Amino acid sequence: MKSLFGLFPYNPNMIGLESLDDPSDTWEIVDTIGKGTYGKVYKVNNKKDGSLAAVKILDPISDVDEEIEAEYNILQSLPNHPNVVKFYGMFYKADQYVGGQLWLVLELCNGGSVTDLVKSMLKCGQRLEEAVISYILYGALQGLQHLHNNRIIHRDVKGNNILLTTEGGVKLVDFGVSAQLTSARLRRNTSVGTPFWMAPEVIACEQQYDYSYDVRCDVWSLGITAIELADGDPPLSDMHPVKALFKIPRNPPPTLCKPERWCRGFSYFISQCLIKDFEKRPSVIHLLEHPFIRQAHGKDMALQKQLAELINTQQQYGSIAKTRI
Repeated sequence: MKSLFGLFPYNPNMIGLESLDDPSDTWEIVDTIGKGTYGKVYKVNNKKDGSLAAVKILDPISDVDEEIEAEYNILQSLPNHPNVVKFYGMFYKADQYVGGQLWLVLELCNGGSVTDLVKSMLKCGQRLEEAVISYILYGALQGLQHLHNNRIIHRDVKGNNILLTTEGGVKLVDFGVSAQLTSARLRRNTSVGTPFWMAPEVIACEQQYDYSYDVRCDVWSLGITAIELADGDPPLSDMHPVKALFKIPRNPPPTLCKPERWCRGFSYFISQCLIKDFEKRPSVIHLLEHPFIRQAHGKDMALQKQLAELINTQQQYGSIAKTRI
């Protein structure tokens, strides 16, 4: 696919952008959600069917970089999946004075992130039950399986990138640093992601240019996220990120702060995700059959309802944001 964003600064004759539909024909802004990585985020209403969505607006267009282009390329190529945020399209709103706006319209995940939920519960002296953690991880694993089947590595799996709907749905989001693998290149050798969740083999690519990794780096990140769901923060989060990058490859695999609070199966699941040699680390497919995850099989509806009630309770307390993407 040709780059939509190959010319800088903004050029009104940029064919890729000018060929995109104007969002005003379909979407109407109804509320401000907040500020995202690339610009403001709004709740929008579909004028044709009344459905709601979220939009990232990039303004001015010259701020567009390779990460938003990567996210667009991946979102538009991915088939829909219940555990991956839906993509409703990229739109371009021309403006001769400010140079135009790029609209990235996505599913509205108005239950906040799992990080928001865990932290708000800890503030109230509560923590997620193991069965609910299993359900969240089950949803994340299914989303990752969908990505990996489509030869995409997420590369930034963490609690803030697992969003919830108020109905208790679990959605993977934020593909700005994701990578598409070709049949000729099933491994990557660039270091990206958020330090505390980053796999040792990804960090190693900074120092060893001949080093590579595969989709199992997402499994490590999910293991760190599992600890985050229990403890509220990832391991080493009290350190400077640069120091954490030094420690992760050298330290033994992290564990739960207080493993005695949790069942053995949860600790074992985490230990499997955090095998340092990624060649020996299980794939997402194998982890979907892990006993800790299997406890969510067949109980999806009950656990989804339980999660929805937790989200609703925390939102009533005002502890977590009601709307975000």
